[in-house]
Amino acid sequence: MQKILVKDLSEYVGKEVTLSGWLYNKRSSGKLKFLLLRDGSGIVQCVYFKGNVSEEIFEIADKIGQESSIEIKGKVKAEPRSPGGYELDGIDLKVIGESKDYPITPKDHGIEFLMDHRHLWLRSSKQSSILKVRARIVKAIRDFFDNNGFILVDTPILTPAACEGTSTLFATDYFDLGQAYLTQSGQLYAEANAMALGKVYNFGPTFRAEKSKTRRHLTEFWMVEPEVAFADLNDNMNLAEQFLEYVVQTVLKDCETELKTLERDTSFLKNIKAPLPRITYDEAVKILKDNGVDFEWGNDLGGADETIISNQFDRPVMVHRYPAAVKAFYMKRDPENPKLALALDVLAPEGYGEIIGGSQREDSLDLLIERIKEHKLPQKYFEWYLDLRRYGSVPHSGFGLGLERTVSWICGLDHIRETIPFPRMIYRNTP
Repeated sequence: MQKILVKDLSEYVGKEVTLSGWLYNKRSSGKLKFLLLRDGSGIVQCVYFKGNVSEEIFEIADKIGQESSIEIKGKVKAEPRSPGGYELDGIDLKVIGESKDYPITPKDHGIEFLMDHRHLWLRSSKQSSILKVRARIVKAIRDFFDNNGFILVDTPILTPAACEGTSTLFATDYFDLGQAYLTQSGQLYAEANAMALGKVYNFGPTFRAEKSKTRRHLTEFWMVEPEVAFADLNDNMNLAEQFLEYVVQTVLKDCETELKTLERDTSFLKNIKAPLPRITYDEAVKILKDNGVDFEWGNDLGGADETIISNQFDRPVMVHRYPAAVKAFYMKRDPENPKLALALDVLAPEGYGEIIGGSQREDSLDLLIERIKEHKLPQKYFEWYLDLRRYGSVPHSGFGLGLERTVSWICGLDHIRETIPFPRMIYRNTP
C-alpha cells in the first residue's frame, strides 16, 4: 500500500493508502472514532467504524493520546465537510510513538506558557501556517533577485567593527585578536561584492543588542540586502517597489490556504503594486503635525509616527531624504541640501512600520572619511571599505528588508515573536 502525504490525497480517491503523522485531535460518536492526522503537509480526518475494524484497532483509536505519532491505513474518499475536502475510511492503525498528557490542549494558554513550550507550539495549525508563509516569502525573495540578474553573496557574521554604531553589538572574544562582533548588517561587505559583480544580494542572520521590548523587535533576525553599482536613490526606490510587489503577490497566490487559516484580511496586500506612493521626510513631518503630533523636525520617526503616516495610505509608503544627522555614516548627502541624506524607508500599512531601510551610499572618499570621523568610528577598521572609493568608486545604492517584520505584516500578526521558529528577545533565549 502506497505511503503518501495528506496534500496529495486528491490523486488517490477510491484507493487505499498509508499516511504517517501525528494525532492532531480526535472525537467519538458511538461506534465511530474520528481521528485528525497531521503530517506537515496538511490535516485529514480518518473515520474508524467499529464494525469494520478489529476490537484492538478500535480500542487504540479510543485511547490514543494527542500528538502521538501514528501510521494510518485507509481508503480515500471525497468529503467536502472534512478539512481539505477528503477523508479516510480507516482500515488499520499503528502507534509509532505514544504521547501522554500533551501540555498544549485546546483550551486557552498564556503567551509565556506557549513560549516556554515553543518547541511544541509550532505544531499548531496557526504556527505551522506562519512558518509555511515564511518559507514561501524566503523563496520569493530569492527568486526575485536570482531572476533579475543578482548574484547571491555570503557576508561575514563575525566582524571586527560596527556597521551602524557600537551601542547595539553583541561582542565575543576572538582568539588573540581581541573582540569580534556579531554582524548588524552585511551591507558594507555587499558593497565590496557589488564593485566586483555589479548586482548582488546577501541573505542571512543579523544581530542587534538593542534593548527594545516592542512587538517589532528581535535580537536575532534575518535580513536580505541587495546592493547595486551605478544606481542612485531613484533606482533604489524602483527596485524596492518592484521587489515588494513580487513577494507579496507571490505569497497571495501560493499561500491562500495558510492565509485563510491565519484569518488574514488580504485587502491591503492586494493593493501592493508598483508604483508605491513616495513622500519626503518633510512631507511626513507635515502629516504628523496635521494629525496633532508635536514632532520636531530633525528627529527620527518612531513606531507611533510611522503608524500615523502609513495610515494615510492603502499600501506601503516610501519616505525619503531624512535628516543626515539621524542616519548612518555611509549614506550620501543630498547634493541639493547637505542636511539631508539620500535615505529611504518603506513603511508597511496597518501599523507594521518600517520593513525596508536603505540609501544611496556615499561614493566620495574624502566625504566618507569625514563621516567616519564625525561618527567617532575607528577608521583603521574601515580602510578596506575606503578602498572601494579609492579604486574605481561609482554611485551605488541598496537596502535591507527584515524578513521577520515582513512575515509579521503579511500574516497580520500582533507580535514578531511568532515569525521565526525560536525567537530571541532581550528577555528570552530559550528554548
